[in-house]
Amino acid sequence: MKFMLLMNGTQTNFQTFGTMSMDDLKTHVRFMKRFTEELQKTGKLVAAEGLDISPKYTRIVRATKHGAPSVVDGPFAETKEFLAGYWIVQVADLDEAVAIAARASAAPGAGGEPINIPIEVRLVADAPPVEV
Repeated sequence: MKFMLLMNGTQTNFQTFGTMSMDDLKTHVRFMKRFTEELQKTGKLVAAEGLDISPKYTRIVRATKHGAPSVVDGPFAETKEFLAGYWIVQVADLDEAVAIAARASAAPGAGGEPINIPIEVRLVADAPPVEV
């Protein structure tokens, strides 16, 4: 089974990285690199990417009924939440995906304390059969 683990956050959550000591920031980055490398070594990693949160290159686009689409600066939509990154993992079941997500959520922050980043776990759905 494939699951997508979505790292969600808020602008406020991620602004705290700017207040962390350089040592704490390096510890966090090392954790994330090791975490992803471990998933790769075990053959569970399908894909992973961190996403830039800069509004310079982020837009939220919606089609409209009358011509030009609606384009809003992002990534902080009306909810002020955004997707910071993701992993796609190939695992036996939901329980294994949840266990991996819990490890990612515990990434260290200031003083080495777990940040408890929200990680959404979603089954990657197969496309329904469609005749062309």
